[in-house]
Amino acid sequence: MAGVCRPYFFVNLVLGMTDPIDDEENYPPRPRWIGWLIGLVMVASALGVANIGWRIMRVSTAEKAADALVAARPELAAARKLVEGADCMRCHGLDRKFVGPGFTEIAQKYGSQADAQSYLADKIRSGSVGVWGNVIMPRHPQISEADSLQMARWVLSAQALSAAAQ
Repeated sequence: MAGVCRPYFFVNLVLGMTDPIDDEENYPPRPRWIGWLIGLVMVASALGVANIGWRIMRVSTAEKAADALVAARPELAAARKLVEGADCMRCHGLDRKFVGPGFTEIAQKYGSQADAQSYLADKIRSGSVGVWGNVIMPRHPQISEADSLQMARWVLSAQALSAAAQ
């Protein structure tokens, strides 16, 4: 029976079980802690994935405030759609820094400037480097001037979001 290929031989070998038909091969028993370690790693991995998913899916207070702001000022609804339709949200969050600063942080920095809307509209269209560290803001020449002004108005309205979120 030594040369016969038995089904599930490798499964039994990995699980540390012996074949009831042929017990002439005496493999050492597997340590029990290996099974516990594998189980612990699997549970920790599942918890980590669940935590990441929860953090991605949660709605921040700034997002709730943004919905309320658009409801109160409907002229910002089109600007918000422009911002969400462009690739802005890939790098900027409402109140979180991803690659670039969050919109609330931008609004706090430039909100007091008289020409803030035209300045930000120009940054949207022409891009910049070095204003917020070594991060590159790509240029978006495909966005019209009117749309970039509208988008800048939305970004500057995020100053009200930071006040509403606190």
